[in-house]
Amino acid sequence: MIKSERTIDEKISIEYSYFLTSLDCTAEEFLKYRRSHWGIENQLHWVLDVSFNEDQSRIRIGNSQENLSVIRHIALNLLKQEKTLKLGIKGKMINCALDTKYLEKVLGIK
Repeated sequence: MIKSERTIDEKISIEYSYFLTSLDCTAEEFLKYRRSHWGIENQLHWVLDVSFNEDQSRIRIGNSQENLSVIRHIALNLLKQEKTLKLGIKGKMINCALDTKYLEKVLGIK
């Protein structure tokens, strides 16, 4: 069990989270693992939101939301793997839109 306390405007909220695991670790090690997991999650979602405006998407029909999420993750991974340009993800996206040769390089074509 992890007890989380959060204070906002002098109001304290307490939340209890319960976990089952087969990890052989101490409580301190588990807490460190749990925190690092959320750090990774938050970084990924921040990049998707800033670069792909994921939070602004209004697509809600059928499985389209999940399908586009998979496509965004694939695009993000391809852009991260491309190392010839020293640009951020958004800069690489713009470069792909303006330069078909660079887009082909990112996609692994040719």
